[in-house]
Amino acid sequence: MTPKGRIVDIDPVKRPGGCRRMIVPLLFVIAAGLVAVRFLVPVKRPILPRAVEVSDVQSAIEQEGDSLRVVVNWRMVQPRGPELAESTRVEVGISDGAQSQVATVPADEHSDTLHIPAPAPGQTASGYSCVAAMTRGRLAPENCTPWQFVRPAAGQSPADSAPAPGGKPRAGATPKVSRIVVQPEGIQVDPDVGARCAAWQRQHPGTSVWITVNSQAIRECTGPNGKPTVAQFCAFAVLVDGRRVMTVSSQKVEYCGELFRDWTAERTA
Repeated sequence: MTPKGRIVDIDPVKRPGGCRRMIVPLLFVIAAGLVAVRFLVPVKRPILPRAVEVSDVQSAIEQEGDSLRVVVNWRMVQPRGPELAESTRVEVGISDGAQSQVATVPADEHSDTLHIPAPAPGQTASGYSCVAAMTRGRLAPENCTPWQFVRPAAGQSPADSAPAPGGKPRAGATPKVSRIVVQPEGIQVDPDVGARCAAWQRQHPGTSVWITVNSQAIRECTGPNGKPTVAQFCAFAVLVDGRRVMTVSSQKVEYCGELFRDWTAERTA
């Protein structure tokens, strides 16, 4: 028999011991530690190899007969590692690519020359030059730069024709013009990106943009190929008697005077 007044616990499971009371706080401490490690200890992520990059794509354009000779230059950054370029793809085209030429050159070359049709007189060729590296048989993103080439149109009988300096028409006779010659016959003109040059000209009316005419302009009027975004053309006339004269519009332009002297020194075809 159970002694009187003594309580005997016959189901110890209903009253957990000290070890069981420590489980919940311990789990909480472990969880808090994991969270702290996650945020305090930096996770090492795999370093991806840098891709080959092409930059500073520029073009220099000259007319050769009925074609444009486009010299494309670029810079290639080849990081160390397995992503070295195998070759380079160069594309030159007009407008939407309806007329284009493509070439592949070794990866260690940074210049190439391609030819495309020249625009007709009075027209402008709006073109592009694109360069992309070939790596593991795949083309990397290409880098493109726009350009323009202008060929002015020559009229047949200008109203402002005038005798060249030192030359006088015969008394009582009005010089008759046989044809008009525009110089230069064609020239590369960079696109005015963001209309920076147009804005500068509006803010500085009457001020020349030139440092050297048709060669170097102020920064606001220099485009992505390092070429001026404007051009200076000069109109000269050939009279029916074979004499060469300047037009009134060109007489007051010093640059046109220099071109006229070079032009008159050439042998008449």
